[in-house]
Amino acid sequence: MTLRGFHMKGLPIPSEGMKCLDYNCNGLPAWWITLLVVAYYEYYYDGISSLSQEYGQLMTVMVIFGNLVSVGIYLSGFILNKTHRMSGNHIYDFFMGSWLNPRIGNFDIKVWAEVRVSWFTLFLLTLSCWLQDFKVKGYDIWQVHPGLHVLLIAHFLYTNACVKGEECIVTTWDIFYEKWGWMLIFWNFAGVPIVYTWNSYYILYHQPQLPFGCGMGVIGMLLVTYYIWDTSNSQKNRFRMQLRGTFKERPWYVFPQLPWGTLEKPVAIRTDHGNRLLISGWYGFSGTRKIHYLMDILFALEWGLAAGFESILPYFYLAFFTTFIAHRGLRDNERCAKKYGKDWDRYCALVPYVLIPGLW
Repeated sequence: MTLRGFHMKGLPIPSEGMKCLDYNCNGLPAWWITLLVVAYYEYYYDGISSLSQEYGQLMTVMVIFGNLVSVGIYLSGFILNKTHRMSGNHIYDFFMGSWLNPRIGNFDIKVWAEVRVSWFTLFLLTLSCWLQDFKVKGYDIWQVHPGLHVLLIAHFLYTNACVKGEECIVTTWDIFYEKWGWMLIFWNFAGVPIVYTWNSYYILYHQPQLPFGCGMGVIGMLLVTYYIWDTSNSQKNRFRMQLRGTFKERPWYVFPQLPWGTLEKPVAIRTDHGNRLLISGWYGFSGTRKIHYLMDILFALEWGLAAGFESILPYFYLAFFTTFIAHRGLRDNERCAKKYGKDWDRYCALVPYVLIPGLW
């Protein structure tokens, strides 16, 4: 709440009278301050690596806290008269949420939880596994399991991308449309830190076979996937900012700023609804409306490959996430078809695939 950041306005919110909420996107300084504190704590107290020995306790706290916050936010929506798009079925509404943008003053709890809680925790848990393996193997970095190198790089890049582009997150589906219910709350507080780090703990405790060269190959795949994921998300969200006149170039220290992350001359179709639908960049090149979701699925595959092939368990997240994200893609397609009508048909003719180029 106190660190200076990149000030950004969100999308107009119908339930708030088309008000655009203000966001202080200070995730980047918070991230680097966190890393400095973690480095100090580990150097003098061996504090971070100890997290790798307390997975059960941490998991218990995450699950309890995620459920308690879900109940509190759900009830608060009714108490403060902030309910939105309610079905009347309390089980369904608890799952989907009652409140769209829970806030304390200008502090947006949903954005904070999505970035600071889930991704910071994810990285710190994977870092703890890497450090523990590093210590057990005599502080020899070449002896650390290659899969842990893959996951440490992957989770650092993902977390860093979330904070360096935090201003893009405020216009995403999760923030401007999805209510903050158990689905998102539990995912932020427990799902991401537990499910995404499962492979890190599996590798640390089981040491599956993975030749060093194979690990380096997975890192190469990861970097290509990351480039497409980062730039496609950036293109989409910066296009929205360009239309609204809120786009600003980020300074040099907000890195990495990758080539083709901003479309100089974006091409889009205008809809009767008043919006424009992007048909250039990665979306036009691949002909895929959810190319960024496909990269998320490839991330899940690469995190599984980091653990080798001795067990199917490291691929649980791949199966789970593919099912989840495919369902979200279908929901989004149905919503947009209803919203844009014939303009959506025209858009689908130009960008024909939902998730997989050439297939679906």
